[in-house]
Amino acid sequence: MNEVTSPPDKKTEGPDKSDEGGARTNTKAAQAKTPPPSPNPNSEPRPPVQRARMRLRHVIIALSFVLWVIVPLAIASVYLYQVARDQYASHVGFSVRTEEVGSAVELLGGITELSGSSSSDTDILYEFIQSQQMVRSVNEQLDMQAIYRRPDDPVFTLGEDARVEALAKYWQRMVKIFYDRGSGLIELRVLAFRPEDARSIAEVIFTESSEMINELSAIARADATRYAEEELARAEDRLKAANTSLTAFRNRTQIVDPQADIQGQMGLLNSLNAQMAEAQIERELLLDNTNDSDPRVAQANRKMAAIQKLIDEERASFGGQGGLSGVTQYSDILEEYQALELERQFAEKSYLSALAARDAAVAKAQQQSRYLATHIAPTLAETPEYPRRLMLLGIMAGFLFVSWSILVMVYYSLRDRR
Repeated sequence: MNEVTSPPDKKTEGPDKSDEGGARTNTKAAQAKTPPPSPNPNSEPRPPVQRARMRLRHVIIALSFVLWVIVPLAIASVYLYQVARDQYASHVGFSVRTEEVGSAVELLGGITELSGSSSSDTDILYEFIQSQQMVRSVNEQLDMQAIYRRPDDPVFTLGEDARVEALAKYWQRMVKIFYDRGSGLIELRVLAFRPEDARSIAEVIFTESSEMINELSAIARADATRYAEEELARAEDRLKAANTSLTAFRNRTQIVDPQADIQGQMGLLNSLNAQMAEAQIERELLLDNTNDSDPRVAQANRKMAAIQKLIDEERASFGGQGGLSGVTQYSDILEEYQALELERQFAEKSYLSALAARDAAVAKAQQQSRYLATHIAPTLAETPEYPRRLMLLGIMAGFLFVSWSILVMVYYSLRDRR
């Protein structure tokens, strides 16, 4: 028999979508709350990690380390210990000192002031030691080519170039200057392949430096007194011109001192005035006893007229209106003489003042005397201190290792970017 089955209900055909979504949500929440399962101690262990295999890049890096670091260090070691010549150092230390001498009174008391070094002079000396002029002077006296040329030491030798520029460049390597600006002390370290050569160069440097400081002192004294000397020369020329003008005036007027001559003329005029007064008295006495027709009265009148004429002439010579023709009036002569004498006095005072200023400038310039004071005489080495082989190898090793490390890191950084 065939049984007729009814179709299933739509509600039972499959799970409800809302129920399915809620179940999924509950399942996720349960999984989130459920702790992860603990490893089973009875489970099978994982296989061990395999060791890194040697690759080609590792070989290349190791080879580069050998070629970049080890080989140069080995070559430098062989050169420094087998080829490089020993170098001896000579040390010399000095400073610029200024001695200030007091006045004559202070010298009698034994007072002398010693001041410190002048910073400007020391700076000039510091630059002078490094200049081509110093190199040229040392080369002319000692022949630097014979001292520093070592064909068997190609690194530390002078080389074939004997020009002053090449010598000055090599000079910076072999002569080191240590300058303390606070105290003004200068210390030199001179290197050479023989101790005698190093000391000789140090002695020449000290001698040339001392001469340069003495020259600076002479220049300073000349500058301090040059203006005073110029003023003195001008005052001297003015005084000479004034004396020449006064001499020409005396030769022209035949009068040495117009004032003294005027005093003589005034004495003569006073004498004439006295004689005139006596003549007038005599005439008045005659007129009291006689009349005008008396010959003695006429003689008295002629005497008075003669005296009056002389008085008029003398007064005219002092600048009156009736001066004699061809005779210079005394007032003009006196005015000209006073002007010339005043100019001479001014010129003389100016000359004396300029002379005193020059003497003061010279004394002041001589009070300050610069000199080079040595506190370390040029030394003669007994043991070679240079080249410092271990230090050079250490510096070279550090530089080579750092540069190799930088190149390796650059390589790996580029490789990781691929």
